[in-house]
Amino acid sequence: MLEVSLKLLKEITSHSYQAYIVGGFVRDYLLGIESNDIDIATDATPKQIKEIFADSCLPNEDYGSVTVIFSGVRFEITTFRREIAYVNNRKPIEIQYISNLYDDLLRRDFTINTLCMDDKGNIIDYLNGQEDINNKIIRTVGNSHDKFFEDSLRILRAIRFATILDFSLSDEVKTAIIETKELLRNLSFYRKKMELDKIFTSPNYKNGIKLLLELGLDQELELNNLDKVLDSDTISLVGIWSIIHFSDQYPFQKNERDLIEDVRKVLPLNNLDPMALYQYGLYVNSVAGEIKKHDIRAITEAYNALPIKSRKEIEISTKKITDLLKKAPGKYLQDIYDDIEREILYRRLNNDEKDICSYILNKYGKE
Repeated sequence: MLEVSLKLLKEITSHSYQAYIVGGFVRDYLLGIESNDIDIATDATPKQIKEIFADSCLPNEDYGSVTVIFSGVRFEITTFRREIAYVNNRKPIEIQYISNLYDDLLRRDFTINTLCMDDKGNIIDYLNGQEDINNKIIRTVGNSHDKFFEDSLRILRAIRFATILDFSLSDEVKTAIIETKELLRNLSFYRKKMELDKIFTSPNYKNGIKLLLELGLDQELELNNLDKVLDSDTISLVGIWSIIHFSDQYPFQKNERDLIEDVRKVLPLNNLDPMALYQYGLYVNSVAGEIKKHDIRAITEAYNALPIKSRKEIEISTKKITDLLKKAPGKYLQDIYDDIEREILYRRLNNDEKDICSYILNKYGKE
């Protein structure tokens, strides 16, 4: 990726423009973290970039970004700019193209995201980003209060970077978050969920949750029971969301909501119980087991040992039952299937057609 990126920079600079890799990729490069998310900053305008790369496209020309596919890799190329005005504490509504890299970096969120690399691989660090990386601290570019007021998403980004990188927040950043946290109420639930998912899937997620609680963001994010997550050890994303009581406005897909609801249903159950395993499956019971610090291997073994894992595996057909009882099909069949299903699961009845027929005749044949 780096080799291709440097070739892209050389292609742009060969046309007498400035061009740099900027932000997260350079930060991760210095930290030894593999990254494929590469952003390019340049003094070339979107129109000039299109003259260099004929097949480029402008997803949002108003904000000076151009998408370029170069050597099979997708790049976002953004023109140096100054953001003059924001709307709803989130989006810039007025920008001005500029020709100076330093001034472009001043609009960015955190110092660790202002590091740049030129087409020779040299690191450019105007705002002491490397020092903050070495000190493992998150600082904003300029006044923290102003940065969060401009774009409230930066509040959650600060928590996310501190979590994923295992960094600390500067005192100024912490104070500014407390002073501006109510702005999160206006942030879209889609954006909130995206950032929270990244925090919750980090191996360092407990530190992230502690920060959310320490700074009082759980209430602004409409997350109740967040502190309960800290009671568990290693836990999946579904498990975390199952513990939290969250606003209905969080944009979960139907299958995600169904999983969360199922985990909540099995939490009070015995996750080694054959019926719980049969009805809700291995994954849901395993997530519940993680939350309760149970032995997941034991849950897996219990599931694998089930005599049946679906009703289709029961060795008797509906027609066989109706013929056996000499009755037309009806609602009674559901009761019979529920009964024999339970008897088989608890090993009081063999999953064998002959044994099942005998059981049905003895119990239901006299009705």
